[in-house]
Order: sequence, then structure tokens, then C-alpha cells
Amino acid sequence: MSIDPSFTLRSTTVSRLRAAGCVFAEDEAELLFSSAHSGRELDSMVERRSAGLPIEHVVGWAAFAGLRITVDPGVFVPRRRTEFLVEHAVALAGPGALCVDLCCGSGAAGAVLLSAVDGAEVYASDIEPAAVRCARRNIEPLGGRVLEGDLFAPLPEVLRGRVEVLVANVPYVPTEDLGLLPPEAREHEPLVALDGGSDGLDVLRRVAAEAPDWLAPGGHLLVETSERQAARAVETVSGCGLTPRVITSEELYATVVVATRGATGRALS
Repeated sequence: MSIDPSFTLRSTTVSRLRAAGCVFAEDEAELLFSSAHSGRELDSMVERRSAGLPIEHVVGWAAFAGLRITVDPGVFVPRRRTEFLVEHAVALAGPGALCVDLCCGSGAAGAVLLSAVDGAEVYASDIEPAAVRCARRNIEPLGGRVLEGDLFAPLPEVLRGRVEVLVANVPYVPTEDLGLLPPEAREHEPLVALDGGSDGLDVLRRVAAEAPDWLAPGGHLLVETSERQAARAVETVSGCGLTPRVITSEELYATVVVATRGATGRALS
């Protein structure tokens, strides 16, 4: 049960958040009020938020594609723009589709696939132990399975050549640009979930190289990237034999590459 704040408490809380640099102080205050069970807990939450902890880590969850996704401290926070990627993954997944969520973080994409696709079979993996623990709480109650390891390595061999929808929300921030990220991300999210290497495409190259062996004929790989990286991302997946297309959302400032395996053979030639 959340606390019922007085006008004075509400005003004070908003002022504290605004003084700490929170742009959406009023909205965040409402979220904290709805999450806190006592004045003491509220004060602790405001202190942690004012110190720079992401609001999702403070309250323990993030709103994502209509779901409440558990997000533990130290775990990558699912971005709203990634809803665009997941929306298209759901559209491509027919009933009972076999889906994989690589670099799953909190497991937001996998949870949405399980919730939105009838009979979906979902496997997710991440190299970060904290992310795996968090993803299990979001995915496994819905019937999915979460594995710890590097990209495809922990997936059961029986999935090879059968995956219909492969979501890979890989890190794509160039190493030299990490310092430009908001402090919330730099200081409170794992580097492995942010750093995409010198040009931001290191992890994408690894995923694209193996994806044709895991995708079913006609299966789809979906990866999020930036507008400026899209052309090189297309070259990367094309070079691995997949047929790419780029979709964008101006509203969410989202760019997604959808790469499809050919209907026959290992991949398109």
C-alpha cells in the first residue's frame, strides 16, 4: 500500500528531485509515492534518486511495452525506444514461435514475447550474472528459460537451425562515446551492456556471424542500432548472408535492422 502524501510532502519531494537535476521531477515524485510504503522509505528513495541512481533501480521496476519489468540495481534498464524493436519481433513471431533473446539484460524482450505471442517458446541469455538473476524473475514465471553465458554459447544445440525470431539488443555505444552517456548509465549500468567497441559494432559482428546457423529458414534477426551506424550494420549482416532492411521510429528515436535468413540453405548467398 502506497503512502498518501500531503501537499507539503509532495511539494518538498518535487523540490528535492528538481534540485538534484531530475527533469521529470513531478512524474518521478508520483512514482515514488506509489512505490513507498512509509515516509521513511520515501525519504530513502528520494535520497537514492537524488544521488543519481536510475529511478527504475530505486523503485525496482520499469514500465515496458505494457508490462512491469523487474530491474535490479546494476542491471541495464530497458529503454522505451527498444519497445519498437520488440513490437516488430512480436509481429514476426507466429503462434508457437521459437524465439531467442540475446543480451537479454532484465529479460524485457523475452517477457513481452511470452506475453504477446500465443504458445511462444522463449530462451534468453546474458553474460552478466546479475542480469541473468533478474531476467529469470521476469521470464521464467511466464514459461521461458534464461541461461548464463556469452551470446549463443549457453543455448541448447537442439535450437540450432530452428530459431524463428532472434532478438539481440546488443551494446552499440562506441567506446570513445561512453563518456557522453548520462551519469545514470555510466555509473549504474554494467559496461558490458553499453560498450560496443571502437565503432559500436563489435558485438553485432559476432551475433551476425553465428546467426545464420541458429535461424530457421526464413527466420529473422532483429538488432537495435543508431541512425549513424545503420549503414555499417546493414553491411555487417549482409556480409554474413542475411537479407537486411532498416526500420525506424522518429517518435522513439529508434533504428532497428531486421535481417532474414533465406528459405533454403545455411543463409542467403
